[in-house]
Amino acid sequence: MSAGRSMKLGAFLMAGGHHIAAWRHPLAVADAGADIAHFIALAQIAEAAKFDMIFIEDAAAIRERNANIASQASRSTMFEPLSLLAALAVNTSHIGLVATASTTYNEPYGLARTLASIDNLSRGRAGWNLVTSASELEAENFVSSGLRPHAQRYERAEEFVGAAIATWDSVDAGAYVVDGGIYADPSGLHPVDHLGTHFTVHGLLDSPRSPQGRPVMVQAGASDAGKNLAARTADVVFTAAQTLQEAQEYYGDLKSRMPAFGRNPDDLKILPGVLPIVGRTESEARQKYAELQELIPDEVGVALLASYLSIKDLSQYPLDGPLPAMPQTDGIQSRQQLIIDLGRRENLSIRQLARHFAGSRGHWQIIGTPTQIADELEERFRAKAADGFNIMGAYFPAGLEDFISLVIPELCRRGLFRKNYEGRTLRENLGIKIPAHGA
Repeated sequence: MSAGRSMKLGAFLMAGGHHIAAWRHPLAVADAGADIAHFIALAQIAEAAKFDMIFIEDAAAIRERNANIASQASRSTMFEPLSLLAALAVNTSHIGLVATASTTYNEPYGLARTLASIDNLSRGRAGWNLVTSASELEAENFVSSGLRPHAQRYERAEEFVGAAIATWDSVDAGAYVVDGGIYADPSGLHPVDHLGTHFTVHGLLDSPRSPQGRPVMVQAGASDAGKNLAARTADVVFTAAQTLQEAQEYYGDLKSRMPAFGRNPDDLKILPGVLPIVGRTESEARQKYAELQELIPDEVGVALLASYLSIKDLSQYPLDGPLPAMPQTDGIQSRQQLIIDLGRRENLSIRQLARHFAGSRGHWQIIGTPTQIADELEERFRAKAADGFNIMGAYFPAGLEDFISLVIPELCRRGLFRKNYEGRTLRENLGIKIPAHGA
């Protein structure tokens, strides 16, 4: 690989695949959400291809309220992701392991402790995708008052991050020494003393400091509050952008916020999601996509679209008419705006927008040959719109295997992607330094 900046790649794993109808595809594993062998195989496939990390999202609720729709979508069954990472840690050796956990429905010490354990189990390969949870369905499982307002969720998240970092930093490297008749060096222990608005944490982490200092912090917020939180604390940001201009504007905005928090913009890697449909010819790729689209029941696609718009029902509107005016909600505000902008920009009906959205949920999707896909990825990478990409296989394992066998060799030929891992920890492979205590 040529010297200088190289692409970072995540493999975004989602049961049978990212396309809402993936489980119906003959090459997909329909019951993947409950098949540990399937996830171990995917992690090992991605590791053999030298991906930086695997990424697993989460929602602490059944995804669809409507039982008929839930029966036609594969997103209802899935392992709890932190438990899954523990299993993957002992079946891999180099690839990073990133899972989603909410600051809205967890406590800082408990989550920090679990992530520290996974980080040590994996010898420094764990990452935490911090989310604030914007689903009413999740709120119903945890709080009787319903979904907390957007501003309150981010206020809680800011405090949560500070308490979690203090917990990880409460133990220095080598503090637990088991030498000379002592088990711990008191000078390397720094009890947490956090008394805040939302949380109280007093104590020490009961495990050694990770080889990478602390877990890699991943975020996906695109609101102003989300970008400020990421600029202050994130190592990796997973984002959605449809156009090159959108991606450049987001990239430039987020990186420009970092100096105000005493951070170097190079210490944050921005990885937009991308769903590639790869064919040896363009017509083969188009045929693959068309076959997937034919598997989508309209009611499932429209229900998925409504969930990301944070409204309960779109079926009352004509499917072949335009998207109606949308009220602002306390849901995923950035994704809501992305959908509205896409529908207006391309003059799409509700049906067309739902079918487009069903594959990548608002993320960028590319359909073409290995060369065409590599060209598009390289353009955004070189145009300061991305530091790499989170690859979203439409269906697994074939969607990931196609990208690895057809696109990765082309990226390597261009000197854009590694042929071997640079180190053993996730931070080493991402090129992100171990943070100073409290930073």
